[in-house]
Amino acid sequence: MKKLSVFNIVFLTVLAVQTVTSCSDNFLDKAPKNTVDPETSVTDSVASAMASGCYRTLQSSNMYNQRLWTLDIVSGNSIVGAGGGTDGIETVQASNFTEGSDNGMALYMWRSPWVGIGQCNILIKDLEDKNLDDFQKRCLGEAYFLRAHYYYILVRLYGGVPLRLEPFEPGESADIARNTVDEVYAQILSDCKNAVNMLPPKSSYGDADRGRACKEAAMAMLADIYLTLAPNHRDYYNEVVTLCNNIAAMGYDLTQCNYADNFNATINNGAESLFEVQYSGSTEYDFWGGDNQASWLSTFMGPRNSGMVAGAYGWNLPTEEFVKQYEDGDLRKDITVLYQGCPAFDGMEYRRSWSNTGYNVRKFLVSKTVSPEYNTNPNNFVVYRYADVLLKKAEALNEQGHPDQAAEPLNIVRKRAGLTGLPTTLTQTEMREKIIHERRMELAFEGHRWFDMIRVDNGNYALTFLKSIGKNNVTKERLLLPIPQTEMDSNHLMTQNPGY
Repeated sequence: MKKLSVFNIVFLTVLAVQTVTSCSDNFLDKAPKNTVDPETSVTDSVASAMASGCYRTLQSSNMYNQRLWTLDIVSGNSIVGAGGGTDGIETVQASNFTEGSDNGMALYMWRSPWVGIGQCNILIKDLEDKNLDDFQKRCLGEAYFLRAHYYYILVRLYGGVPLRLEPFEPGESADIARNTVDEVYAQILSDCKNAVNMLPPKSSYGDADRGRACKEAAMAMLADIYLTLAPNHRDYYNEVVTLCNNIAAMGYDLTQCNYADNFNATINNGAESLFEVQYSGSTEYDFWGGDNQASWLSTFMGPRNSGMVAGAYGWNLPTEEFVKQYEDGDLRKDITVLYQGCPAFDGMEYRRSWSNTGYNVRKFLVSKTVSPEYNTNPNNFVVYRYADVLLKKAEALNEQGHPDQAAEPLNIVRKRAGLTGLPTTLTQTEMREKIIHERRMELAFEGHRWFDMIRVDNGNYALTFLKSIGKNNVTKERLLLPIPQTEMDSNHLMTQNPGY
Protein backbone atom coordinates (compact mmCIF):
# COMPACT_ATOMS: atom_id res chain seq x y z
CA MET A 1 0.00 0.00 0.00
CA LYS A 2 1.34 3.40 -0.98
CA LYS A 3 2.24 5.58 2.00
CA LEU A 4 0.58 8.99 2.24
CA SER A 5 2.43 12.19 3.03
CA VAL A 6 0.76 14.89 5.07
CA PHE A 7 -0.09 16.69 1.87
CA ASN A 8 -2.03 13.72 0.53
CA ILE A 9 -3.77 13.56 3.88
CA VAL A 10 -4.62 17.26 3.71
CA PHE A 11 -6.25 16.86 0.31
CA LEU A 12 -8.22 13.79 1.31
CA THR A 13 -9.32 15.37 4.58
CA VAL A 14 -10.46 18.56 2.89
CA LEU A 15 -12.57 16.51 0.50
CA ALA A 16 -14.03 14.44 3.31
CA VAL A 17 -15.07 17.20 5.69
CA GLN A 18 -18.42 18.28 4.28
CA THR A 19 -20.92 18.45 7.11
CA VAL A 20 -21.13 19.02 10.81
CA THR A 21 -23.49 16.89 12.89
CA SER A 22 -23.40 18.60 16.27
CA CYS A 23 -26.22 20.78 17.47
CA SER A 24 -24.53 23.39 19.67
CA ASP A 25 -25.11 27.06 19.02
CA ASN A 26 -21.68 28.32 18.01
CA PHE A 27 -20.26 29.22 14.64
CA LEU A 28 -18.61 25.82 14.18
CA ASP A 29 -22.02 24.29 13.57
CA LYS A 30 -22.02 25.82 10.11
CA ALA A 31 -21.03 23.29 7.47
CA PRO A 32 -17.51 24.02 6.23
CA LYS A 33 -17.26 25.04 2.60
CA ASN A 34 -14.01 23.66 1.29
CA THR A 35 -13.73 25.40 -2.06
CA VAL A 36 -15.81 27.26 -4.60
CA ASP A 37 -16.03 27.23 -8.37
CA PRO A 38 -13.70 29.90 -9.79
CA GLU A 39 -16.65 31.38 -11.68
CA THR A 40 -18.72 31.71 -8.52
CA SER A 41 -18.63 34.80 -6.33
CA VAL A 42 -17.65 34.19 -2.74
CA THR A 43 -20.65 35.41 -0.78
CA ASP A 44 -20.60 36.27 2.92
CA SER A 45 -22.26 32.97 3.81
CA VAL A 46 -19.75 30.98 1.74
CA ALA A 47 -16.81 32.88 3.26
CA SER A 48 -18.18 32.28 6.77
CA ALA A 49 -18.61 28.55 6.20
CA MET A 50 -15.14 28.25 4.69
CA ALA A 51 -13.64 30.10 7.66
CA SER A 52 -15.46 27.78 10.08
CA GLY A 53 -13.73 24.83 8.42
CA CYS A 54 -10.35 26.38 9.23
CA TYR A 55 -11.03 26.13 12.98
CA ARG A 56 -12.07 22.51 13.08
CA THR A 57 -8.51 21.14 13.34
CA LEU A 58 -7.97 22.97 16.64
CA GLN A 59 -10.44 20.57 18.27
CA SER A 60 -8.54 17.52 17.10
CA SER A 61 -7.35 14.85 19.49
CA ASN A 62 -3.93 15.45 17.97
CA MET A 63 -4.00 19.12 18.91
CA TYR A 64 -5.76 20.83 21.82
CA ASN A 65 -8.04 17.94 22.73
CA GLN A 66 -5.05 15.88 23.78
CA ARG A 67 -1.57 16.38 22.42
CA LEU A 68 -0.69 20.02 23.06
CA TRP A 69 -1.43 19.90 26.77
CA THR A 70 0.63 16.72 27.04
CA LEU A 71 3.66 18.94 26.41
CA ASP A 72 3.39 19.78 30.12
CA ILE A 73 4.33 16.14 30.69
CA VAL A 74 7.36 16.53 28.43
CA SER A 75 8.31 19.72 30.29
CA GLY A 76 8.28 17.92 33.65
CA ASN A 77 5.17 19.42 35.27
CA SER A 78 3.51 16.01 35.31
CA ILE A 79 3.80 12.38 34.30
CA VAL A 80 1.67 10.00 32.27
CA GLY A 81 -0.91 8.24 34.42
CA ALA A 82 -2.52 6.06 31.75
CA GLY A 83 -3.38 2.42 32.30
CA GLY A 84 0.03 0.78 32.19
CA GLY A 85 1.63 -1.33 29.49
CA THR A 86 1.82 0.48 26.18
CA ASP A 87 -0.92 2.97 27.10
CA GLY A 88 0.65 6.40 26.65
CA ILE A 89 4.05 4.92 25.78
CA GLU A 90 4.64 7.49 23.04
CA THR A 91 4.31 10.33 25.56
CA VAL A 92 6.47 8.50 28.10
CA GLN A 93 9.19 8.16 25.45
CA ALA A 94 8.92 11.83 24.49
CA SER A 95 9.08 12.94 28.13
CA ASN A 96 12.18 10.79 28.68
CA PHE A 97 13.74 12.07 25.44
CA THR A 98 14.15 8.55 24.08
CA GLU A 99 11.67 8.81 21.22
CA GLY A 100 12.60 7.83 17.66
CA SER A 101 11.17 8.70 14.28
CA ASP A 102 8.47 6.06 14.79
CA ASN A 103 7.14 7.81 17.92
CA GLY A 104 3.35 8.20 17.88
CA MET A 105 3.29 11.57 19.61
CA ALA A 106 5.65 13.06 17.02
CA LEU A 107 3.49 11.62 14.24
CA TYR A 108 0.16 12.84 15.61
CA MET A 109 1.36 16.34 16.39
CA TRP A 110 2.90 16.59 12.92
CA ARG A 111 -0.21 15.57 11.01
CA SER A 112 -3.02 17.71 12.35
CA PRO A 113 -1.67 21.25 11.74
CA TRP A 114 -1.27 20.43 8.05
CA VAL A 115 -4.99 19.70 7.75
CA GLY A 116 -5.74 23.13 9.21
CA ILE A 117 -3.18 24.76 6.92
CA GLY A 118 -4.82 23.06 3.94
CA GLN A 119 -8.21 24.51 4.87
CA CYS A 120 -6.72 27.99 5.38
CA ASN A 121 -4.93 27.86 2.03
CA ILE A 122 -8.22 27.24 0.23
CA LEU A 123 -9.91 30.24 1.81
CA ILE A 124 -6.90 32.51 1.33
CA LYS A 125 -6.63 31.48 -2.32
CA ASP A 126 -10.32 32.26 -2.90
CA LEU A 127 -10.33 35.64 -1.12
CA GLU A 128 -6.81 37.07 -1.38
CA ASP A 129 -6.36 40.06 -3.68
CA LYS A 130 -10.14 40.34 -4.17
CA ASN A 131 -12.38 43.36 -3.62
CA LEU A 132 -13.83 42.24 -0.29
CA ASP A 133 -16.50 43.68 1.95
CA ASP A 134 -15.76 44.04 5.67
CA PHE A 135 -17.23 40.66 6.55
CA GLN A 136 -15.20 38.81 3.91
CA LYS A 137 -12.09 40.68 5.02
CA ARG A 138 -12.71 39.39 8.53
CA CYS A 139 -13.00 35.82 7.23
CA LEU A 140 -9.72 36.24 5.38
CA GLY A 141 -8.16 37.58 8.58
CA GLU A 142 -9.33 34.48 10.43
CA ALA A 143 -7.63 32.27 7.84
CA TYR A 144 -4.38 34.23 8.15
CA PHE A 145 -4.57 34.00 11.96
CA LEU A 146 -5.13 30.25 11.93
CA ARG A 147 -2.50 29.51 9.27
CA ALA A 148 0.01 31.47 11.33
CA HIS A 149 -1.04 29.55 14.43
CA TYR A 150 -0.70 26.14 12.80
CA TYR A 151 2.72 26.96 11.38
CA TYR A 152 3.79 28.47 14.71
CA ILE A 153 3.08 25.17 16.43
CA LEU A 154 4.99 23.22 13.78
CA VAL A 155 8.11 25.39 13.69
CA ARG A 156 8.57 25.27 17.47
CA LEU A 157 8.13 21.51 17.60
CA TYR A 158 10.02 20.46 14.45
CA GLY A 159 12.14 23.42 13.28
CA GLY A 160 12.03 24.41 9.61
CA VAL A 161 9.09 22.79 7.79
CA PRO A 162 7.83 22.99 4.20
CA LEU A 163 5.91 26.14 3.38
CA ARG A 164 2.93 25.08 1.31
CA LEU A 165 0.83 28.20 0.75
CA GLU A 166 -1.38 27.04 -2.10
CA PRO A 167 -4.18 24.45 -2.05
CA PHE A 168 -2.90 20.95 -2.76
CA GLU A 169 -4.14 19.67 -6.10
CA PRO A 170 -4.77 16.00 -6.96
CA GLY A 171 -1.86 14.52 -8.82
CA GLU A 172 0.54 17.12 -7.48
CA SER A 173 3.83 15.77 -6.20
CA ALA A 174 3.97 15.27 -2.45
CA ASP A 175 7.73 15.87 -2.49
CA ILE A 176 8.50 19.26 -0.98
CA ALA A 177 11.67 20.42 0.76
CA ARG A 178 11.88 21.98 4.18
CA ASN A 179 12.15 25.74 4.42
CA THR A 180 14.53 27.26 6.92
CA VAL A 181 13.36 28.31 10.37
CA ASP A 182 13.83 31.96 9.38
CA GLU A 183 11.72 31.53 6.24
CA VAL A 184 8.92 29.87 8.21
CA TYR A 185 8.93 32.61 10.82
CA ALA A 186 8.88 35.28 8.12
CA GLN A 187 5.70 33.74 6.73
CA ILE A 188 4.16 33.39 10.19
CA LEU A 189 4.86 37.05 10.93
CA SER A 190 3.37 38.12 7.61
CA ASP A 191 0.19 36.11 8.19
CA CYS A 192 -0.15 37.28 11.77
CA LYS A 193 0.27 40.96 10.82
CA ASN A 194 -2.39 40.52 8.14
CA ALA A 195 -4.68 39.07 10.82
CA VAL A 196 -4.07 42.03 13.15
CA ASN A 197 -5.00 44.44 10.35
CA MET A 198 -8.10 42.54 9.21
CA LEU A 199 -9.73 41.24 12.36
CA PRO A 200 -12.20 43.25 14.45
CA PRO A 201 -12.03 43.47 18.26
CA LYS A 202 -13.63 40.78 20.39
CA SER A 203 -16.21 43.28 21.64
CA SER A 204 -17.72 43.56 18.15
CA TYR A 205 -18.76 39.91 17.97
CA GLY A 206 -22.31 38.84 18.71
CA ASP A 207 -23.31 35.51 20.21
CA ALA A 208 -23.33 33.72 16.84
CA ASP A 209 -19.66 34.55 16.24
CA ARG A 210 -18.39 34.31 19.80
CA GLY A 211 -15.08 32.47 19.83
CA ARG A 212 -13.84 33.54 16.41
CA ALA A 213 -10.34 34.98 16.20
CA CYS A 214 -10.29 38.68 17.03
CA LYS A 215 -7.80 41.55 16.77
CA GLU A 216 -6.47 41.23 20.31
CA ALA A 217 -5.97 37.45 19.84
CA ALA A 218 -3.85 38.16 16.76
CA MET A 219 -1.93 40.82 18.70
CA ALA A 220 -1.31 38.35 21.55
CA MET A 221 0.01 35.74 19.13
CA LEU A 222 2.19 38.34 17.41
CA ALA A 223 3.61 39.35 20.80
CA ASP A 224 4.28 35.67 21.54
CA ILE A 225 6.10 35.22 18.23
CA TYR A 226 8.21 38.33 18.82
CA LEU A 227 9.05 37.12 22.32
CA THR A 228 10.16 33.77 20.91
CA LEU A 229 12.42 35.45 18.36
CA ALA A 230 13.65 38.28 20.58
CA PRO A 231 16.70 36.55 22.09
CA ASN A 232 18.25 36.85 18.60
CA HIS A 233 16.39 40.04 17.58
CA ARG A 234 16.45 42.24 20.64
CA ASP A 235 14.49 45.07 19.04
CA TYR A 236 11.48 42.74 19.11
CA TYR A 237 11.17 43.28 22.86
CA ASN A 238 9.92 46.80 22.07
CA GLU A 239 7.28 45.30 19.80
CA VAL A 240 6.13 42.96 22.58
CA VAL A 241 5.66 45.82 25.04
CA THR A 242 3.77 47.92 22.49
CA LEU A 243 1.44 45.07 21.54
CA CYS A 244 0.72 44.24 25.19
CA ASN A 245 -0.05 47.88 25.95
CA ASN A 246 -2.38 48.06 22.95
CA ILE A 247 -4.27 44.98 24.15
CA ALA A 248 -4.65 46.52 27.62
CA ALA A 249 -6.02 49.70 26.02
CA MET A 250 -8.83 47.63 24.48
CA GLY A 251 -10.47 47.36 27.88
CA TYR A 252 -8.78 44.40 29.61
CA ASP A 253 -8.39 44.58 33.39
CA LEU A 254 -7.17 41.53 35.31
CA THR A 255 -8.52 42.90 38.60
CA GLN A 256 -12.01 42.37 37.18
CA CYS A 257 -11.31 38.77 36.09
CA ASN A 258 -11.68 35.60 38.16
CA TYR A 259 -8.92 33.02 37.62
CA ALA A 260 -11.27 30.03 37.92
CA ASP A 261 -13.65 31.46 35.31
CA ASN A 262 -11.12 30.62 32.59
CA PHE A 263 -11.75 26.93 33.18
CA ASN A 264 -15.48 27.02 33.95
CA ALA A 265 -17.53 25.15 31.34
CA THR A 266 -20.58 27.28 32.12
CA ILE A 267 -18.77 30.52 31.24
CA ASN A 268 -16.49 29.99 28.17
CA ASN A 269 -15.08 32.99 26.28
CA GLY A 270 -15.03 35.03 29.48
CA ALA A 271 -13.68 38.49 30.28
CA GLU A 272 -10.02 37.46 30.42
CA SER A 273 -10.09 35.26 27.33
CA LEU A 274 -8.58 36.40 24.04
CA PHE A 275 -8.89 33.14 22.10
CA GLU A 276 -10.23 29.70 22.94
CA VAL A 277 -10.68 26.39 21.16
CA GLN A 278 -14.44 26.02 20.97
CA TYR A 279 -16.01 22.75 22.07
CA SER A 280 -19.56 21.47 21.93
CA GLY A 281 -21.24 19.62 24.77
CA SER A 282 -23.88 17.97 22.64
CA THR A 283 -21.93 15.92 20.13
CA GLU A 284 -22.04 12.29 19.22
CA TYR A 285 -18.88 10.35 20.01
CA ASP A 286 -16.49 11.12 17.18
CA PHE A 287 -13.16 11.57 18.91
CA TRP A 288 -11.13 10.57 15.87
CA GLY A 289 -13.41 12.22 13.31
CA GLY A 290 -13.64 15.66 11.75
CA ASP A 291 -16.95 16.76 13.20
CA ASN A 292 -17.46 19.31 15.95
CA GLN A 293 -15.99 17.86 19.13
CA ALA A 294 -16.69 17.77 22.83
CA SER A 295 -13.70 18.46 25.09
CA TRP A 296 -11.85 15.45 26.46
CA LEU A 297 -9.73 17.22 29.06
CA SER A 298 -11.94 16.39 32.03
CA THR A 299 -12.21 12.78 30.94
CA PHE A 300 -8.47 12.41 30.45
CA MET A 301 -7.43 14.26 33.62
CA GLY A 302 -10.05 13.16 36.15
CA PRO A 303 -8.69 10.78 38.84
CA ARG A 304 -8.70 7.21 37.53
CA ASN A 305 -11.43 4.96 38.95
CA SER A 306 -12.70 7.77 41.18
CA GLY A 307 -16.08 8.40 39.62
CA MET A 308 -15.41 12.08 40.26
CA VAL A 309 -16.07 13.10 36.64
CA ALA A 310 -17.38 11.33 33.55
CA GLY A 311 -14.66 9.02 32.22
CA ALA A 312 -11.75 9.77 34.53
CA TYR A 313 -8.66 8.22 32.90
CA GLY A 314 -6.14 9.90 35.24
CA TRP A 315 -3.81 10.52 32.35
CA ASN A 316 -1.98 13.65 33.55
CA LEU A 317 -0.47 13.47 37.06
CA PRO A 318 1.29 16.55 38.51
CA THR A 319 4.65 15.82 40.09
CA GLU A 320 5.68 16.48 43.68
CA GLU A 321 8.34 18.87 42.38
CA PHE A 322 5.72 20.93 40.52
CA VAL A 323 3.26 21.12 43.43
CA LYS A 324 6.01 22.25 45.81
CA GLN A 325 6.57 25.32 43.61
CA TYR A 326 3.35 26.93 44.88
CA GLU A 327 4.02 29.70 47.37
CA ASP A 328 2.07 29.75 50.62
CA GLY A 329 -1.25 31.45 50.05
CA ASP A 330 -1.32 30.98 46.26
CA LEU A 331 -5.02 30.81 45.47
CA ARG A 332 -4.32 29.08 42.15
CA LYS A 333 -3.19 25.86 43.81
CA ASP A 334 -6.67 24.74 44.87
CA ILE A 335 -8.03 25.57 41.41
CA THR A 336 -5.25 23.77 39.54
CA VAL A 337 -4.36 20.65 41.56
CA LEU A 338 -6.16 17.92 43.52
CA TYR A 339 -4.26 16.82 46.62
CA GLN A 340 -5.00 15.09 49.92
CA GLY A 341 -6.95 17.57 52.07
CA CYS A 342 -7.80 19.96 49.22
CA PRO A 343 -11.31 21.44 48.96
CA ALA A 344 -13.88 18.89 47.83
CA PHE A 345 -14.77 18.70 44.15
CA ASP A 346 -18.47 18.48 43.42
CA GLY A 347 -18.99 17.18 46.98
CA MET A 348 -16.28 14.49 46.70
CA GLU A 349 -13.12 14.35 48.81
CA TYR A 350 -9.91 13.59 46.94
CA ARG A 351 -7.93 10.45 47.76
CA ARG A 352 -4.18 10.42 47.26
CA SER A 353 -4.38 6.74 46.27
CA TRP A 354 -6.07 7.70 43.01
CA SER A 355 -2.72 8.89 41.62
CA ASN A 356 0.79 7.47 41.28
CA THR A 357 2.16 10.84 42.38
CA GLY A 358 -0.52 11.69 44.92
CA TYR A 359 -1.87 14.50 42.74
CA ASN A 360 -4.29 15.05 39.87
CA VAL A 361 -5.07 18.03 37.69
CA ARG A 362 -8.19 19.88 38.87
CA LYS A 363 -8.12 22.91 36.54
CA PHE A 364 -10.12 21.36 33.69
CA LEU A 365 -12.47 19.04 35.57
CA VAL A 366 -16.18 19.40 34.82
CA SER A 367 -18.95 18.29 37.16
CA LYS A 368 -21.21 15.44 36.07
CA THR A 369 -24.12 17.84 36.37
CA VAL A 370 -22.59 19.77 33.44
CA SER A 371 -21.07 16.83 31.56
CA PRO A 372 -22.82 13.57 32.52
CA GLU A 373 -21.07 11.48 29.86
CA TYR A 374 -17.49 11.24 28.64
CA ASN A 375 -18.39 12.94 25.34
CA THR A 376 -20.60 15.78 26.57
CA ASN A 377 -18.02 18.23 27.94
CA PRO A 378 -18.52 21.78 26.53
CA ASN A 379 -15.49 23.29 28.31
CA ASN A 380 -13.37 25.39 25.94
CA PHE A 381 -9.58 25.39 26.03
CA VAL A 382 -8.03 28.84 26.48
CA VAL A 383 -5.12 29.47 24.11
CA TYR A 384 -4.48 33.16 24.84
CA ARG A 385 -5.68 35.14 27.86
CA TYR A 386 -4.86 38.48 29.43
CA ALA A 387 -2.71 37.24 32.33
CA ASP A 388 -0.40 35.72 29.73
CA VAL A 389 -0.21 39.13 28.02
CA LEU A 390 0.86 40.81 31.28
CA LEU A 391 3.56 38.20 31.84
CA LYS A 392 4.81 38.64 28.27
CA LYS A 393 5.12 42.36 28.92
CA ALA A 394 7.00 41.72 32.16
CA GLU A 395 9.45 39.41 30.39
CA ALA A 396 10.07 41.88 27.55
CA LEU A 397 10.66 44.79 29.94
CA ASN A 398 13.06 42.73 32.04
CA GLU A 399 15.04 41.55 29.01
CA GLN A 400 15.36 45.20 27.98
CA GLY A 401 17.13 45.82 31.27
CA HIS A 402 14.16 47.23 33.21
CA PRO A 403 13.42 44.77 36.03
CA ASP A 404 11.91 47.63 38.05
CA GLN A 405 9.31 48.24 35.32
CA ALA A 406 8.73 44.51 34.84
CA ALA A 407 7.53 44.26 38.45
CA GLU A 408 4.32 46.20 37.71
CA PRO A 409 2.62 43.79 35.23
CA LEU A 410 4.05 40.79 37.10
CA ASN A 411 2.57 41.98 40.38
CA ILE A 412 -0.88 42.43 38.84
CA VAL A 413 -0.88 38.68 38.17
CA ARG A 414 0.52 37.87 41.61
CA LYS A 415 -2.01 40.06 43.41
CA ARG A 416 -4.91 38.21 41.80
CA ALA A 417 -3.32 34.95 42.98
CA GLY A 418 -3.36 36.27 46.57
CA LEU A 419 0.41 36.80 46.68
CA THR A 420 2.44 39.79 47.81
CA GLY A 421 4.06 41.95 45.18
CA LEU A 422 7.72 41.61 44.32
CA PRO A 423 10.05 44.57 44.99
CA THR A 424 11.30 46.80 42.19
CA THR A 425 14.89 46.30 43.39
CA LEU A 426 15.45 42.80 41.96
CA THR A 427 18.27 42.29 39.48
CA GLN A 428 17.52 41.28 35.92
CA THR A 429 18.57 37.69 36.66
CA GLU A 430 16.43 37.52 39.80
CA MET A 431 13.44 38.98 37.97
CA ARG A 432 13.87 36.55 35.06
CA GLU A 433 13.56 33.61 37.46
CA LYS A 434 10.49 35.14 39.07
CA ILE A 435 8.79 35.64 35.70
CA ILE A 436 9.55 32.10 34.56
CA HIS A 437 8.18 30.81 37.88
CA GLU A 438 5.05 32.91 37.60
CA ARG A 439 4.34 31.71 34.07
CA ARG A 440 4.75 28.12 35.23
CA MET A 441 2.18 28.50 38.01
CA GLU A 442 -0.29 30.83 36.30
CA LEU A 443 -0.44 28.88 33.02
CA ALA A 444 0.05 25.34 34.33
CA PHE A 445 -1.26 22.61 32.01
CA GLU A 446 -2.40 25.15 29.43
CA GLY A 447 0.28 24.19 26.89
CA HIS A 448 2.73 27.06 27.50
CA ARG A 449 5.42 25.60 29.76
CA TRP A 450 7.34 23.67 27.09
CA PHE A 451 7.44 26.60 24.69
CA ASP A 452 8.52 28.93 27.51
CA MET A 453 11.36 26.60 28.46
CA ILE A 454 12.80 26.32 24.96
CA ARG A 455 12.40 30.07 24.38
CA VAL A 456 14.39 31.31 27.36
CA ASP A 457 18.10 31.55 26.60
CA ASN A 458 17.61 29.69 23.30
CA GLY A 459 16.74 26.42 25.00
CA ASN A 460 19.53 26.43 27.57
CA TYR A 461 17.04 27.05 30.34
CA ALA A 462 15.16 23.89 29.29
CA LEU A 463 18.34 21.81 29.35
CA THR A 464 19.31 23.02 32.81
CA PHE A 465 15.87 22.56 34.31
CA LEU A 466 15.18 19.15 32.77
CA LYS A 467 18.49 17.75 33.94
CA SER A 468 17.81 19.15 37.43
CA ILE A 469 14.72 16.90 37.66
CA GLY A 470 16.53 13.83 36.41
CA LYS A 471 15.83 13.90 32.67
CA ASN A 472 19.43 13.23 31.72
CA ASN A 473 18.72 12.00 28.19
CA VAL A 474 17.83 15.49 27.01
CA THR A 475 20.16 17.23 24.56
CA LYS A 476 19.85 20.46 22.59
CA GLU A 477 18.93 18.44 19.51
CA ARG A 478 16.15 16.66 21.44
CA LEU A 479 14.34 19.93 22.06
CA LEU A 480 12.86 19.31 18.61
CA LEU A 481 10.69 16.30 17.84
CA PRO A 482 11.75 13.91 15.06
CA ILE A 483 10.17 14.16 11.63
CA PRO A 484 7.87 11.10 11.54
CA GLN A 485 9.27 8.17 9.58
CA THR A 486 6.09 7.93 7.49
CA GLU A 487 6.74 11.45 6.26
CA MET A 488 10.37 10.65 5.54
CA ASP A 489 9.27 7.62 3.50
CA SER A 490 6.64 9.45 1.45
CA ASN A 491 8.34 12.82 0.91
CA HIS A 492 11.68 12.18 -0.77
CA LEU A 493 12.85 15.76 -0.24
CA MET A 494 12.27 15.67 3.49
CA THR A 495 15.30 15.57 5.78
CA GLN A 496 15.42 14.36 9.38
CA ASN A 497 16.22 16.55 12.37
CA PRO A 498 19.74 16.06 13.76
CA GLY A 499 20.00 13.53 16.58
CA TYR A 500 17.38 11.09 15.24
